[in-house]
Amino acid sequence: MQLPIEAVVQLLHEATFAALATHSLTLPGYPFASVVPFAPDEHHRPIMLMSTLAEHTRNVDADARASLLVYRAGGEDVQSGARLTLIGEVVRIEAPEALRERFFRYQPDAASHLSLGDFGFFRIEPRRLRMVAGFGRMGWIEGHDLIGAATIAPDDEARLVDFVGAQAAPGTTVLGVDCYGIDFRVDDVRKRISLATPTQEVALLAAVAAGAMRDYRDSQPTE
Repeated sequence: MQLPIEAVVQLLHEATFAALATHSLTLPGYPFASVVPFAPDEHHRPIMLMSTLAEHTRNVDADARASLLVYRAGGEDVQSGARLTLIGEVVRIEAPEALRERFFRYQPDAASHLSLGDFGFFRIEPRRLRMVAGFGRMGWIEGHDLIGAATIAPDDEARLVDFVGAQAAPGTTVLGVDCYGIDFRVDDVRKRISLATPTQEVALLAAVAAGAMRDYRDSQPTE
């Protein structure tokens, strides 16, 4: 079944953490799974901040091949929820300032880790993705389809975050704006508004996203 790329993007932006499976150095031939927080970059690829002391970092330094399981938490029946497995290589990256700022908007608790000196940014370069969107709805997606999804430049996104954030209610923090939706946090709860029609035209995206944020703000009960 061919699933829409929007479903993949939605899940990658809703999740705050994932299970990373690497090739164990300690027990060669066995997978080693660990939990890592992440944030999507402008191409929706998961970015992770990892310590050089971590077992999974040592593993990917020796063998970059890995898989990352992203799923929507909540509910007792985990098999009925959406989940996504990305298969590819985990690589070290030099994160430009705009990407660092984006990552720390999504993962503010990680900002203090850089001062420790042994943390670095990593990205999973997806080769293929397996999406399960619910019972009977599943399929494979090529990595280039994710990377080729609609995107905007990081500098444009940073300006959109400020512009859309000005339309939000007090206590709401806009984390990111992409061609498919808006990520924001209210009272430490991550939320996302999906846009009906994805657009890469920055002025139009600004107008649509600002309107969607105002509509959300006005729909909330007042004290």
